[in-house]
Amino acid sequence: MVKFSKQFEGQLIPEWKEVFVDYRQLKKDLKNIQFLNNNNSNDTKNQNSSVPNSIISSLRNYSPFGHHQNGEHVPPIQVHRKLGSSYDTELLEQFAETGAIKEFFACLDQQLNKVNKFYRTKENEFMERGNSLRKQMDILIQLKFAFQDQQGSIDKEYHSISCTFSNEEDSVRNREDPEEETEEISTDEIQFSDSCRTDEVGEPTQVKREEKLRTLSGRVIDYQGKNLRINIPSTTPLRTFSTITYLVREDLINQSRKFSIGAGKVHINQTKLRHSEKMIKRGFIELYKGLEYLELYRNLNMLAFMKILKKFDKFQLHICQVSYFNSSDKVIKLSDEVEELFVRNLAGDDRKKAAKYLRPSHRHKESHSVTFFIGLFGGCFLALLTGYVVMAHLSGLYKPQQDSLYMETVYPVLGLFSLIFLHFFLYGCNIVAWRKTRINYSFIFELVPTKELTYRDIFLVCTMAMTIVVGTMLLHLTLLTKGYSYAQLQHIPGLLILVFLLMLLCPFNVIYRSTRYRFLCTIRNIIFSPLYKVFMQDFFVADQLCSQVPMLRNLEYVACYYISGSYKTLDYGYCTRENYYKDLAYAVSFLPYYWRAMQCARRWFDEGERSHLVNLGKYVSAMLAAGAKVAYEKDGSNNVGWLCVVVIFSSAATVYQLYWDFVRDWGLLQFNSNNPLLRNELMLRNKAIYYFSMGLNVILRLAWLQTVVHSTFQGVDSRVTTLFLAALEVIRRGLWNFFRLEHEQLNNAGKFRAVNIVPLPFHEVDEED
Repeated sequence: MVKFSKQFEGQLIPEWKEVFVDYRQLKKDLKNIQFLNNNNSNDTKNQNSSVPNSIISSLRNYSPFGHHQNGEHVPPIQVHRKLGSSYDTELLEQFAETGAIKEFFACLDQQLNKVNKFYRTKENEFMERGNSLRKQMDILIQLKFAFQDQQGSIDKEYHSISCTFSNEEDSVRNREDPEEETEEISTDEIQFSDSCRTDEVGEPTQVKREEKLRTLSGRVIDYQGKNLRINIPSTTPLRTFSTITYLVREDLINQSRKFSIGAGKVHINQTKLRHSEKMIKRGFIELYKGLEYLELYRNLNMLAFMKILKKFDKFQLHICQVSYFNSSDKVIKLSDEVEELFVRNLAGDDRKKAAKYLRPSHRHKESHSVTFFIGLFGGCFLALLTGYVVMAHLSGLYKPQQDSLYMETVYPVLGLFSLIFLHFFLYGCNIVAWRKTRINYSFIFELVPTKELTYRDIFLVCTMAMTIVVGTMLLHLTLLTKGYSYAQLQHIPGLLILVFLLMLLCPFNVIYRSTRYRFLCTIRNIIFSPLYKVFMQDFFVADQLCSQVPMLRNLEYVACYYISGSYKTLDYGYCTRENYYKDLAYAVSFLPYYWRAMQCARRWFDEGERSHLVNLGKYVSAMLAAGAKVAYEKDGSNNVGWLCVVVIFSSAATVYQLYWDFVRDWGLLQFNSNNPLLRNELMLRNKAIYYFSMGLNVILRLAWLQTVVHSTFQGVDSRVTTLFLAALEVIRRGLWNFFRLEHEQLNNAGKFRAVNIVPLPFHEVDEED
């Protein structure tokens, strides 16, 4: 049977771990009392009962609040309630002299006060957020009715509304929706009641210029003497261009904020209202999730107090039962109200549909068939890989100074898939490690609980894919040994790539479509950086691409080889001779760093933190180092000048990257910490793992030295060495991934962030803005 302490730690919210009851400490204090009683039991056999039992026998004669029941006896325990729902326990003198008992009740008071304080804080926060969302919903509903009334029927779709905007804003229309209509409604037709005023939702009166740049328009509607700002984040290219246009226009005009734009009107179209509704909907979902967490927080803490205080005849337990965190019903009422609002206004009175959003299932159906196929494909992969290595060794394909046709045309395909699925396999290992250490990676990446891949799914995909790849490579090599020519077999590697590409782009609901779609959207966001707003998942994947430069170069070469038709003539040198293909190969080496640098620039633009500019400098230094390597390889290894440039730029970039890895991404190298060269908070108990990981990271970061020394394995083609070094970089990135999310988890826990704070579209501002 699992102990309650294990169950308690397994169910608590990781980000709120520090504000839960310290159950282990209370149990430790109880054991100290028991140990003290065992030592005193040697004095007399008549006093074998434990000190807790002695307390119980005394407490049974008194009421929970200290009212005497037998004559003039003074109660052994008196609980004093102070301001702010805090409690202080006073012991009878005979018990107060016992240090263990006094320490236990002091710890108990501290834990109870801590729980009450945090619960009240979070309750107030969620209540304010609930009030804000109610007002946002009222405004949205009245805007919808205004559109529908203009059409003459409430059942017809609304199209567009024209409103007067405040002085400092431009009158450029948002053209994201190409089908938006120009039909107008006078602002007098929009009547907002007092209940819709967003006093509690409003921003500060002095809106900074940087804050206005981080919204699509920041435009303000004038209604009944009130200014209502509509803020839609610039998450897409069109909204980003609209924001930049506003910035350029404002700089060119170079006037004060109060310049007049006359009777200019801006249309609030169907697209804007749809985006506003999505923001409000997501706000309700996150609020409901937070309320469920707070309810879980109350139940777990109350259960912990019950387990501890059952030793004391429910005396102190009654105090816990009537304390604020257990007696307040505001969270339950707000949760019911949020559910009703969501069902009525955002789910079309469909409770099943609302439940999919508000209470998504976090449990994945564990299937024995998945485990079976992982073992099956894993065994097949190892058997096929062994056969392929033996046959390749006997054929002498990997020996240097041999016919390089195979190494130039087929081996890049094998290297391409090997690096991809090695990285994917390490991500599955990361998930296992994150789950073991209670790192809430789903919350950090904002994954949908019902659609995210589990580590079992990832291992299944990796073993199945690599079985197909190695099996195809073995078939190709077998046919070569049978006497088939390269010209007859060159289409096999190309078809293999085409099959995997079609599987990735398949529009049908097979092979984890939701995950594939999200991955493609993430790649799109990375490619078009900085036009898309950068989220955690976007720059995390972009960092992975920085470790996959050899894979991208292989992909570019293979694509060139087959698209140009070189595979028909076996002219594998065509893609290295032509200048434009050669320049494209060099560009591929810079692209991941460029994308990552643009993401840093966008984050600085959105958030205004200078640390993003410093991070941008890290990727610029990596681009300079990569450029020096390309120039060195292009001019030959005998150019001493370029060799010095490579050493200088690569050394500077390596030091920069190591500093950022250890200090910024991992939060380590804190010299004032209780843990030497580490941070105060560690999620792994074994500190040696951190020191080993830092040393390994330094060694793997120095893989660029191979460019200078041109080291290879004896008797093996240089391309094999290149693939091995690329695999080491992928392994380094997999190690980096764990500590990067560990640091992110500790940051979230330090700020008690267990749910996302969703920006709301409607904000009231002063006329002076």
